[in-house]
Amino acid sequence: MALFAEFSVPTEAFALHETLEAEPGAVVEIERVAATEELITPYFRVSGVDLDAFEAAAADDPSVRGLTRIDRFREATLYRADLVRDVDAIVYAYTSTDATILEASAQHDRWELRMRFPDGDALSQFSAYCEDRGIPFELTRLYDRANPQSRAKFGVTAKQHEALLTAWKRGYFSSPEVTLEDVAAELDITPQALSNRLRRGYESLIEHTIAMTAPEERD
Repeated sequence: MALFAEFSVPTEAFALHETLEAEPGAVVEIERVAATEELITPYFRVSGVDLDAFEAAAADDPSVRGLTRIDRFREATLYRADLVRDVDAIVYAYTSTDATILEASAQHDRWELRMRFPDGDALSQFSAYCEDRGIPFELTRLYDRANPQSRAKFGVTAKQHEALLTAWKRGYFSSPEVTLEDVAAELDITPQALSNRLRRGYESLIEHTIAMTAPEERD
């Protein structure tokens, strides 16, 4: 049975450590990952940073290569790059256990990841790999789709749940006096990071609520 895990690791254990160290205001969110036996190519959005500075830092970062700007949007810019399969990094363990990266975001010195493992043995192998190499691995949530209770948060991640709940408690959705900056300050993140979490949270809530109910049942 597949298992889904949410956890955090320091940036040096995954990717773009030197880039994020040079540009600490950058927010990176992986959209999807294309993987072959030789290459791991994530497509990711970058916001909160001067793009020329980010690209210059990434060009000197040994964890990625072939950074390419794909498209630019109002809130973020889409890139793709190849991840280097470092034997002492999460990337190597990820490919060795047939895991799938479903979601990943980074800011400052940490990556937050959500991954799917084919079974419990694969997750145990992944955890043992990290422990053997001294990779800090902080598991925050573990669930399987077969258990409806594990989806109690309607598909949102722990960070998205925190952002949505804090915004609601502060009155962000009901009062024009409460700004995105106010909520972001309480969460100690940038407004751009909060905006991204809220957007992804909305998508998950719609997917697991409105999209799962026939129109005639919503009258």
